[in-house]
Amino acid sequence: MYEAAFKNIDDTLRKDAGCSSELDYIEQTSWTLFLKYLDDYETEKQTDALLKGSRYRRIIDGKFRWSVWAAPKRDDGTLDYSTAITGDDLRDFVNDRLFPHLARFKQTAEHPRSITYKIGEIFGEVRNTLQSGYALRDVINKVDELDDGKLDIMLRAKYGSVDQAQKILGAPEDIRQTFIDSQRELYA
Repeated sequence: MYEAAFKNIDDTLRKDAGCSSELDYIEQTSWTLFLKYLDDYETEKQTDALLKGSRYRRIIDGKFRWSVWAAPKRDDGTLDYSTAITGDDLRDFVNDRLFPHLARFKQTAEHPRSITYKIGEIFGEVRNTLQSGYALRDVINKVDELDDGKLDIMLRAKYGSVDQAQKILGAPEDIRQTFIDSQRELYA
Protein backbone atom coordinates (compact mmCIF):
# COMPACT_ATOMS: atom_id res chain seq x y z
CA MET A 1 0.00 0.00 0.00
CA TYR A 2 2.65 2.54 1.03
CA GLU A 3 5.02 1.33 -1.67
CA ALA A 4 2.40 2.33 -4.26
CA ALA A 5 1.85 5.71 -2.59
CA PHE A 6 5.59 6.45 -2.60
CA LYS A 7 5.89 5.25 -6.19
CA ASN A 8 3.16 7.75 -7.15
CA ILE A 9 5.04 10.51 -5.32
CA ASP A 10 8.32 9.50 -6.99
CA ASP A 11 6.58 9.51 -10.40
CA THR A 12 5.51 13.11 -9.80
CA LEU A 13 9.01 14.07 -8.65
CA ARG A 14 10.62 12.31 -11.62
CA LYS A 15 8.68 14.57 -14.01
CA ASP A 16 9.98 17.76 -12.36
CA ALA A 17 13.18 19.31 -13.71
CA GLY A 18 14.44 19.99 -10.18
CA CYS A 19 14.55 16.32 -9.15
CA SER A 20 16.98 14.06 -10.97
CA SER A 21 17.80 11.15 -8.67
CA GLU A 22 16.39 8.80 -6.07
CA LEU A 23 18.12 10.86 -3.38
CA ASP A 24 16.24 13.96 -4.59
CA TYR A 25 12.97 12.04 -4.34
CA ILE A 26 13.83 10.95 -0.81
CA GLU A 27 14.78 14.46 0.30
CA GLN A 28 11.60 16.02 -1.07
CA THR A 29 9.37 13.29 0.32
CA SER A 30 11.14 13.47 3.70
CA TRP A 31 10.62 17.14 4.40
CA THR A 32 6.97 17.03 3.37
CA LEU A 33 6.36 13.87 5.39
CA PHE A 34 8.11 15.37 8.41
CA LEU A 35 6.03 18.58 8.36
CA LYS A 36 2.79 16.63 7.98
CA TYR A 37 3.74 14.22 10.74
CA LEU A 38 4.74 17.02 13.10
CA ASP A 39 1.51 18.94 12.47
CA ASP A 40 -0.60 15.83 13.07
CA TYR A 41 1.36 15.06 16.23
CA GLU A 42 0.98 18.61 17.53
CA THR A 43 -2.74 18.61 16.77
CA GLU A 44 -3.05 15.46 18.87
CA LYS A 45 -1.06 17.06 21.71
CA GLN A 46 -3.16 20.22 21.51
CA THR A 47 -6.37 18.20 21.69
CA ASP A 48 -5.06 16.23 24.69
CA ALA A 49 -4.16 19.48 26.44
CA LEU A 50 -7.61 20.96 25.81
CA LEU A 51 -9.26 17.84 27.21
CA LYS A 52 -7.11 18.17 30.33
CA GLY A 53 -7.88 21.86 30.66
CA SER A 54 -4.33 22.95 29.93
CA ARG A 55 -2.61 24.79 27.13
CA TYR A 56 -0.25 23.50 24.48
CA ARG A 57 2.27 25.68 22.68
CA ARG A 58 2.92 24.52 19.12
CA ILE A 59 6.40 24.42 17.66
CA ILE A 60 5.16 25.51 14.23
CA ASP A 61 2.19 27.81 14.39
CA GLY A 62 0.09 30.18 12.34
CA LYS A 63 0.44 30.26 8.58
CA PHE A 64 3.43 27.90 8.74
CA ARG A 65 1.41 24.93 10.01
CA TRP A 66 0.97 22.11 7.50
CA SER A 67 -2.79 22.21 7.99
CA VAL A 68 -2.85 25.90 7.04
CA TRP A 69 -0.50 26.27 4.06
CA ALA A 70 -0.28 22.71 2.71
CA ALA A 71 -3.58 21.03 3.48
CA PRO A 72 -6.36 23.38 4.57
CA LYS A 73 -9.50 21.33 5.10
CA ARG A 74 -13.23 21.92 4.81
CA ASP A 75 -15.54 20.83 7.62
CA ASP A 76 -15.99 17.47 5.90
CA GLY A 77 -12.22 16.82 5.98
CA THR A 78 -11.58 17.28 2.27
CA LEU A 79 -8.98 19.65 0.88
CA ASP A 80 -10.25 23.21 0.58
CA TYR A 81 -9.09 24.07 -2.93
CA SER A 82 -10.31 27.65 -2.57
CA THR A 83 -7.72 28.39 0.14
CA ALA A 84 -4.96 25.91 -0.77
CA ILE A 85 -2.10 27.69 -2.50
CA THR A 86 -0.62 26.13 -5.62
CA GLY A 87 1.58 26.85 -8.62
CA ASP A 88 4.25 29.53 -8.35
CA ASP A 89 2.60 30.92 -5.21
CA LEU A 90 3.08 27.60 -3.41
CA ARG A 91 6.66 27.14 -4.59
CA ASP A 92 7.53 30.72 -3.63
CA PHE A 93 5.88 30.38 -0.20
CA VAL A 94 7.89 27.24 0.56
CA ASN A 95 11.20 28.62 -0.75
CA ASP A 96 10.96 32.25 0.37
CA ARG A 97 8.90 32.10 3.56
CA LEU A 98 8.48 28.61 5.04
CA PHE A 99 12.05 27.31 4.80
CA PRO A 100 13.67 30.58 5.98
CA HIS A 101 11.16 30.72 8.87
CA LEU A 102 11.99 27.16 9.95
CA ALA A 103 15.75 27.71 9.46
CA ARG A 104 15.59 30.63 11.96
CA PHE A 105 14.53 28.16 14.67
CA LYS A 106 18.22 27.29 15.05
CA GLN A 107 19.05 30.84 16.16
CA THR A 108 16.08 31.17 18.52
CA ALA A 109 16.29 27.73 20.16
CA GLU A 110 17.08 27.53 23.86
CA HIS A 111 19.74 24.86 23.40
CA PRO A 112 21.25 22.70 20.62
CA ARG A 113 19.48 19.54 21.77
CA SER A 114 16.00 21.05 21.50
CA ILE A 115 13.57 20.06 18.77
CA THR A 116 13.38 23.67 17.57
CA TYR A 117 17.15 23.75 17.09
CA LYS A 118 17.03 20.47 15.18
CA ILE A 119 14.23 21.74 12.94
CA GLY A 120 16.23 24.91 12.29
CA GLU A 121 19.31 22.90 11.47
CA ILE A 122 17.44 20.59 9.09
CA PHE A 123 15.63 23.37 7.24
CA GLY A 124 18.79 25.42 7.06
CA GLU A 125 20.28 22.63 4.95
CA VAL A 126 17.43 21.01 3.02
CA ARG A 127 16.03 22.71 -0.07
CA ASN A 128 12.82 22.39 -2.01
CA THR A 129 14.16 21.41 -5.40
CA LEU A 130 10.79 21.16 -7.13
CA GLN A 131 10.58 23.81 -9.82
CA SER A 132 6.89 23.39 -10.49
CA GLY A 133 4.49 24.52 -7.82
CA TYR A 134 1.89 22.26 -9.40
CA ALA A 135 4.13 19.23 -8.93
CA LEU A 136 4.73 20.37 -5.35
CA ARG A 137 0.95 20.60 -4.79
CA ASP A 138 0.57 17.07 -6.16
CA VAL A 139 3.28 15.73 -3.82
CA ILE A 140 1.76 17.54 -0.83
CA ASN A 141 -1.69 16.14 -1.60
CA LYS A 142 -0.30 12.61 -1.83
CA VAL A 143 1.71 12.97 1.40
CA ASP A 144 -1.32 14.39 3.18
CA GLU A 145 -3.31 11.27 2.34
CA LEU A 146 -0.78 9.02 4.15
CA ASP A 147 -1.72 7.66 7.57
CA ASP A 148 0.85 9.07 9.96
CA GLY A 149 -0.08 6.44 12.55
CA LYS A 150 1.90 3.97 10.47
CA LEU A 151 5.15 5.96 10.30
CA ASP A 152 7.40 2.95 10.81
CA ILE A 153 5.79 1.09 7.89
CA MET A 154 5.97 4.19 5.69
CA LEU A 155 9.64 4.75 6.46
CA ARG A 156 10.43 1.12 5.76
CA ALA A 157 8.48 1.29 2.49
CA LYS A 158 10.26 4.45 1.36
CA TYR A 159 13.77 3.96 2.65
CA GLY A 160 14.10 0.22 3.12
CA SER A 161 14.84 -0.51 -0.53
CA VAL A 162 17.28 2.30 -1.17
CA ASP A 163 20.75 1.26 -0.01
CA GLN A 164 22.48 4.54 -0.84
CA ALA A 165 19.84 6.57 0.99
CA GLN A 166 20.15 4.36 4.05
CA LYS A 167 23.88 5.04 4.14
CA ILE A 168 23.18 8.77 4.14
CA LEU A 169 19.99 8.96 6.23
CA GLY A 170 20.35 5.84 8.34
CA ALA A 171 18.04 2.87 8.62
CA PRO A 172 14.28 3.42 8.95
CA GLU A 173 14.55 2.52 12.64
CA ASP A 174 17.14 5.30 13.14
CA ILE A 175 14.92 7.88 11.42
CA ARG A 176 11.92 6.76 13.46
CA GLN A 177 14.01 6.89 16.64
CA THR A 178 15.00 10.48 15.84
CA PHE A 179 11.30 11.40 15.66
CA ILE A 180 10.62 9.59 18.95
CA ASP A 181 13.64 11.10 20.74
CA SER A 182 12.67 14.58 19.59
CA GLN A 183 9.13 14.12 20.87
CA ARG A 184 10.29 12.60 24.14
CA GLU A 185 12.63 15.56 24.73
CA LEU A 186 9.98 18.07 23.79
CA TYR A 187 7.15 16.64 25.87
CA ALA A 188 9.02 15.13 28.82
